[in-house]
Amino acid sequence: MSGTSEGPRASAGTAPGTPAAPVTERHATAPAENGPTPTDSTPTGSARTDATPTGPGGGDAGSIASELRDYRAAFNAATLPMGVVDGRGHVVRANEALGGLLGTPAGVLAGRQACELLDLATDDRTWHAYREVLLGRRSRFRCTRRLKHPDGRSLWAEITVVPMTGASAAESARVLLTVADVSDRRELQERLRHLQMHDPVTRLPNRTLFFERLAATLETPPYQDDSLPSRQHARIGLCYLDLDGFKAINDTLGHRTGDRLLAAVAARLTDCAENDASRNAGGSRLVARLGGDEFAILVEDSAGTQELTDLARSVLAALQQPFDLAGQRLSVSASIGVVERTAAGTSPTGLMQAADTTLYWAKADGRARWTLFDPERNAHRMTRQSLSSTLRPAVERGEFTLEYQPLVGMADGVLRGVEALVRWNHPQFGVLPPNRFVQIAEEDGSIVQLGRWILRTACRQARRWELDHPDEPPLFISVNVAVRQVWDSDLVADVAEILAETGLAPGLLQLELTESAVMGSGGRPLRALQALSDMGVRIAIDDFGTGYSNLAYLSRLPVSVLKLDGAFVKGFRYEDGTHPSPADETIVEAMVQLAHRLGLTVTAECVETAGQAERLRRIGCDTGQGWLYSRAVAPEQIAGLIGSRPLEG
Repeated sequence: MSGTSEGPRASAGTAPGTPAAPVTERHATAPAENGPTPTDSTPTGSARTDATPTGPGGGDAGSIASELRDYRAAFNAATLPMGVVDGRGHVVRANEALGGLLGTPAGVLAGRQACELLDLATDDRTWHAYREVLLGRRSRFRCTRRLKHPDGRSLWAEITVVPMTGASAAESARVLLTVADVSDRRELQERLRHLQMHDPVTRLPNRTLFFERLAATLETPPYQDDSLPSRQHARIGLCYLDLDGFKAINDTLGHRTGDRLLAAVAARLTDCAENDASRNAGGSRLVARLGGDEFAILVEDSAGTQELTDLARSVLAALQQPFDLAGQRLSVSASIGVVERTAAGTSPTGLMQAADTTLYWAKADGRARWTLFDPERNAHRMTRQSLSSTLRPAVERGEFTLEYQPLVGMADGVLRGVEALVRWNHPQFGVLPPNRFVQIAEEDGSIVQLGRWILRTACRQARRWELDHPDEPPLFISVNVAVRQVWDSDLVADVAEILAETGLAPGLLQLELTESAVMGSGGRPLRALQALSDMGVRIAIDDFGTGYSNLAYLSRLPVSVLKLDGAFVKGFRYEDGTHPSPADETIVEAMVQLAHRLGLTVTAECVETAGQAERLRRIGCDTGQGWLYSRAVAPEQIAGLIGSRPLEG
């Protein structure tokens, strides 16, 4: 009889089944251990006199022999399979229950290696513990083995090995081996584990079993074993999906219908995984429900990205077919995140984070699609997340600075004002322009704190220039304002406080809002803009011409300035004037004329060439801003431009 593992190993001192020298020389007078089972009244191998009690419990020879006969009768009649094993691992004697369990007469078992009979040498840990008991260095050993019964069925046996303490001198070097059939208990444990590890609705492996299997797959030795070069570069793949709009189905049709749908989805996913496995030789597929409407298909030993994307396509196609649930016909879609990579160096946490991120991309890209993990896109996301988590503390630490770009009169090239542009001196990523972090600040609300700092710093700087150059016309300062600053803070109160604190005249402050933020404004934003305008602050619409362009609002909004989007100015780029864009020039001219008739001034952005400046001047633009005049520079350089010659290059 053998267990479920590989063949038996050698015993403590020799190969199983082969006579060998004892492990330790304990009794010089002990007879051969493989001899027949003694039946007389004197313990085998014990030389003594009748006057010296040596048997169990002491006493005269008659009582000792009687006790020994009783013990052996109990041993032979016991229903629990038992055997006595010597220090070399040989069976000295066995009871009938052990013989019945092994399908061999008890007397024939004498001299056989116990490790052969009960599969104790198939793994190093079990073999070592068993040998330690034989050598007297361990007091007890217990293990569970799967054995084959003589009738052909398998059974689980709990094997216990303990030294025979308190026995006669000859038997003190032996151990008692007992074998208990625990198949029923094991079966119950397996059934309970199955219930614990499987989802009751879909009957698929649940989240616990999925992660157990994933961890085992990534820790399997072939992925790291240098002796198996063909498996060194093994790969693993994962399709992580959830159903689009499943909550609406639960809410409208009820949880019972939702559960039926989940079970039907599970069946289709299982079919897809099985069909994929049949087409691609390699590792197995595990379909699991991770919770709610989230499922995963784990592909062990993947053949590459193509295999995973093909599987994702087949899953989408299968789920797009309508479901017939007890007379209700439902159609659903799913979004799938696909990750495929080498197994070496991959952790369960890292793989699931990548899958979760990719599933989010699939949702954000429009749903009902699969998206493959992109390391570059993920790096950008991680950078964005890092910026988001450190943005608020960065304001408090003073990591932000302002640079200023000149706003120049188109007619004379004289500096009229400057736009304040924020920069983040990030300790890890270096100097970051506003397009790297302003949107993040708007999303998490830190734009209110940052915007207040920008406004105060810019106004303070404008006032300093005014005081340092009393003989020159003062420069106005233009500051960008996010619409969230209007909603989430008292912008009017902030502006009034900062102007009073810095001493800057309201007419020297210009607040820029994007066209999409201003057009359609009503309620609180409109009241705030009106209050600022009444205060004397100028309101400018930034990037005009690319958003809503609802011209009807211009007559009702308290706007002073239109800043034309640079996309229109780029059509004026040709220096020789032979190939200008007539459409762009016509649009710009019409917008300038309309603005002037409404009493607004016009600023052209992204002016880069003298040819562009000349055409804009001819059209009638009031001010220009762009690299032709200057890039955004430090405040010290702006001070040097005040009162200087015209800036146009």
